[in-house]
Amino acid sequence: MTLDQLRIFLEVAEQQHITRAAQTLHLTQSAVSAAIAALETRHGVKLFDRVGRAILLNDTGRAFLAEARGVLDSARAAENALDDLSSLRRGRLSIMASQTIASHWLPRRLVAFRRVHPQVEIELGFANTDLVADGVESGKAELGLVEGDVSRDSLSTALLDHDDMVVVVSPGHDWAGRAIAPAELGNTQWVVRETGSGTRAAFDTMLQSAGVTPDIALVLPANEAVLGVVEAGLGATLVSANVARAQLAAGLLSLVRTQPVRRSFFLLRHRERHHTRAAAAFLALQLD
Repeated sequence: MTLDQLRIFLEVAEQQHITRAAQTLHLTQSAVSAAIAALETRHGVKLFDRVGRAILLNDTGRAFLAEARGVLDSARAAENALDDLSSLRRGRLSIMASQTIASHWLPRRLVAFRRVHPQVEIELGFANTDLVADGVESGKAELGLVEGDVSRDSLSTALLDHDDMVVVVSPGHDWAGRAIAPAELGNTQWVVRETGSGTRAAFDTMLQSAGVTPDIALVLPANEAVLGVVEAGLGATLVSANVARAQLAAGLLSLVRTQPVRRSFFLLRHRERHHTRAAAAFLALQLD
C-alpha cells in the first residue's frame, strides 16, 4: 500500500466519480481505476459500490476512510517536520479557520506572511468552530483560528483578537434603526448559524442572558446565506460587524441598537504535535 494509493482512494471517496477524481489529481482515469483495483485486490475487499456512473463507498470503504485520512495526516506532519529543518526557504503552513475569521480577519495577514515567506506553501481550510477544533486535534491543520472558546485536553488556546457583533434587520423591519431592550429580543423571528459555529454560540449566549426563548425561523450554514435571507425581509440576525459592514453601508441592512456583544478570537494548537517554523513565523507577524 502506498501513500499515492491512499490519496487516490480519498479523492475518489470525496468525488464519488473516477473521472472527476482523475481530473483533480491530474492523473489519467485508467491510473485512478488501477490504484483502486490494486488496493481492493491486494487486500481481498471491495471498498466501493458501482451505482450507474457513480462510485460510492460501501461499509468497508467507510471504515477504511478514517484510517486512510489518519495515515496521510501523519505523513503530512512528518513532511512538515523535515521541511522545517531546512529553514523557511520551503515548508507548509496549514491553517483551519472559522468563517468570519477566514473571510474578514485572516486575508490581509496571509498576504503579509506571503510577502515575507513566498516559498512557504499555505494550506487553508474553513469550517465552523467545532470542526476547526476537530481538524487541529486530528492533525489535519497545525493552527486553528476560531470565534469561540474551545475546551479540549489535547488543545492549547490563546487569545488572538476581539470581534464586535451587531443585530441587523432589513430596512423594512420594525426594529430598523431602533433601540431594543433585552426583553424585546423574543419579539421577532431569527435567522441563525448552525450549532457548533462561534456565531451561533454568541447568539445563544445573548438570548440566554436576556432570559428570552428565541423564535428561530431558519438555521443556515454560512454568514452570506444568513444575511441574504435577512436582507430579503425575514427576521433578524446577530453577526460580526465586519461581516455586515458592506451591506449596512449600502443601506441593504439596518442596524438595531442593542446591548454590545463582544466575543474573542482564539488560536488553537495541539499540545503534543510538532510546531513548525512556518507556524511560528506566521504567529510572530500577528503578535508584533
